[in-house]
Amino acid sequence: MKAVNFLNLIRQEKRQFAVIGLGRFGRAVCETLYHNGYEVLGVDQDEKLVAEILADRVVANAMTLDSTDDNALREAGIFEIDTVIVAIGNYLKESIITAMNLKEAGVKHVVAKVSSDTHEKILRRLGVDLIVFPEQEAGQDLAYRLTKPAIVDRFKLDPENSIVEILAPEEFCNKTLAELELRKNYGVSVLAIGNEKKFKINPSPQDRLQKGMIMVLIGLNENINKLV
Repeated sequence: MKAVNFLNLIRQEKRQFAVIGLGRFGRAVCETLYHNGYEVLGVDQDEKLVAEILADRVVANAMTLDSTDDNALREAGIFEIDTVIVAIGNYLKESIITAMNLKEAGVKHVVAKVSSDTHEKILRRLGVDLIVFPEQEAGQDLAYRLTKPAIVDRFKLDPENSIVEILAPEEFCNKTLAELELRKNYGVSVLAIGNEKKFKINPSPQDRLQKGMIMVLIGLNENINKLV
């Protein structure tokens, strides 16, 4: 639950972000944060990428610098920013040195994209607060979409447990949750039911499922897989 505690912590604080590395992943992070009202600074060695992100107005500011140079980071004020995302996962040396610079300077929250298990191990030893493996996660999500089309969305709690949104199986339609006895028969618990527009949280046993409804379930992955 370390990741959950970390994310709750940064949500409670003043939210300023710096994103180092403005490739597709870094740019997507910038856009999403900025469009949700957060102050975002974009950083990259490539002047073209910096110019593009400034022109598209998806950051509060952006600058060109070498993130392996701790003096450059200090002069740019990046060490004073609450959360810094290192999005240069495909460049192992640069990513490691950048993360080390940030941690040694005392940046509160450091998030890093990684591209391999070795990369991940090194950054964990450096004390990086949150590590993301977008290629691996995207591959896992694709595999689930291809083999479990009833799963609308999935949040992995740990290697064994998940929260999922699934389309209610046809055989569940017109039945109440009490009749289905999902915890007894399938080993999963219902958190919510509804559709894409509105959900009912903590539904009562008398609530009846209709065709096309979505169920939000929590349970062991093996039990969820049997259900879908």
